[in-house]
Amino acid sequence: MIDKLFLIEGDSNNPHRNLALEAVLLKRLQPGECYLYLWQNKHTVVIGRNQNALAECHVQQLEQDGGYLARRLSGGGAVYHDLGNLNFTMIMNTEDFDADRQTGVILKAVQLQGLRAEKNGRNDLTVEGKKFSGHAYYHHAGRSYHHGTLMMKVDMDQLPKYLNVSPLKLKAKGVQSVQSRVCNLCDFNPRIRVADMKDSLREAFCQVYGLPVRELELTEADKAFWQSEEERMSAPEWLYGEVKVLDFSKEMRFGWGTVRMDYTLSPDKQSVQELELWTDGLEAEFLQEVPGLLQGCPMNREAILARLSMSDEASPRLADDIAAMLLPA
Repeated sequence: MIDKLFLIEGDSNNPHRNLALEAVLLKRLQPGECYLYLWQNKHTVVIGRNQNALAECHVQQLEQDGGYLARRLSGGGAVYHDLGNLNFTMIMNTEDFDADRQTGVILKAVQLQGLRAEKNGRNDLTVEGKKFSGHAYYHHAGRSYHHGTLMMKVDMDQLPKYLNVSPLKLKAKGVQSVQSRVCNLCDFNPRIRVADMKDSLREAFCQVYGLPVRELELTEADKAFWQSEEERMSAPEWLYGEVKVLDFSKEMRFGWGTVRMDYTLSPDKQSVQELELWTDGLEAEFLQEVPGLLQGCPMNREAILARLSMSDEASPRLADDIAAMLLPA
């Protein structure tokens, strides 16, 4: 049960440093604690854990313009951050994880700014049908976090410049471009400010959990781990991974996300020789395991489902869709 609330504000606009602090906070979390971490990135594209950086982002253009590419631990899709965006992360033990309650903190904070917001879809918050906040989740070793964006005054002209959104995703949303389905909160309240939203988030955090909020101080051990995580999260190996050219490629859209699967079959076409999977699905841990689980798997539904069920994070719904996608029509 949560009985202690802590607030942390980021000291940097560097996405690698900010995302590394999430890992630090997750590691140092104690029973009964819940953290609210507020942070901002400057001129950044952040991709989900299982996305292909080169497919989701116009990386060369971003780097030429002095921007950052970052990859987070959670699933979900690519997003653009600038200083008109405020990011939040709520960190707690998995037994205390309650997505509705956590989302309630964000909705209440926006309402305190005089706006009527609501939850819409799998992980979006909207005002008048337009998205201003997208959320993603991460669970590991009994600890979890729920993080997302709050678009206050983002430069919308930058979105198509740096984001390469799958046509399948736009079609599923019934829109022509990513710009047409998102909004800034300043569109509805021109006086809204990041500092004011931080105050509202703190107040909402207190109200929803019914507890006072304390400031969190990092130890020297925390700071050392923070530095090592920042180095890891800024390394090319983490940002880009290893993208291979394989024989077959399929892309499909499901209710839980867009999936691209690249794979090579054995010479007799009876088993999977090699497979890569790129997706904005939120079930990051399970989806990350899929390529390894299917290595050498016979090309039949029963074998594929059996292999995928070996994961501790197995999702029967996702496994069914992956099997259907991999097998010939």
